[in-house]
Amino acid sequence: MIQCEGLAKAFSRPGARRTETPVAAVQDVSFSAADGQITGLLGPNGAGKSTSLRMLATLVVPDAGNASIDGHNVVTQVEAARRNLGYMPHDAGIYPRLTARENIHYYARLCGLSASVAQQRTGELIEQLAMTSFADRRAAGFSQGQKTKVALGRALVHSPRNLMLDEPTNGLDVMATRGLREIVRNLADRGHCIVFSSHVMQEVSALCDRIAIIAEGRIALADSLPAILSRTGQTDLEDAFVSALGLQPEQDT
Repeated sequence: MIQCEGLAKAFSRPGARRTETPVAAVQDVSFSAADGQITGLLGPNGAGKSTSLRMLATLVVPDAGNASIDGHNVVTQVEAARRNLGYMPHDAGIYPRLTARENIHYYARLCGLSASVAQQRTGELIEQLAMTSFADRRAAGFSQGQKTKVALGRALVHSPRNLMLDEPTNGLDVMATRGLREIVRNLADRGHCIVFSSHVMQEVSALCDRIAIIAEGRIALADSLPAILSRTGQTDLEDAFVSALGLQPEQDT
């Protein structure tokens, strides 16, 4: 289970003077993601999705608030939190001179798996993610879908209970997107806790059990899709999103 309450983070602009006020990337993010469910973090680009996930992944220290991964605090219990979390950042680079198999195996060793266990887990993920046809090719020249599968394999190699995916379908074609959705759904059905960040409404509504709507660094509304539609009085997620942000559609003139 992933939980966060009141997360906030501000950054100074590059080259900014010391007297210049830092820019707030995240101001008040609170939501929970349960085991066996896919929780969507839905918001436009620049809303604070990636920064929120980076705080949960222990890569950025929050300025305020609390967060935990399976009860392990992401600031004071970093190693324990990381052992229970798989994180696939947006546009995660893979080593182009290594094969898909070598990329995953290397990350397994970084996670502390023994050589034999790392080899076993790598082989299992290559089968599970349908990577056999390109597993032993160098990653240079991989399609976006192939790169995404390798990045997902790296995130899963240490068998974490929790998984966070930041805009994982960006750049994927229709078939690759469908394949990734099926993989994610199967992981949730097997009891994993999934946080799926996206700005694509249709994707979130089709895949996620719960949705947290984020804008300008704040959670505007978090609930199941039917509950969000009911609470906003709307019939589709796009209209509910606009309503949750307190926006009004432009009137025809």
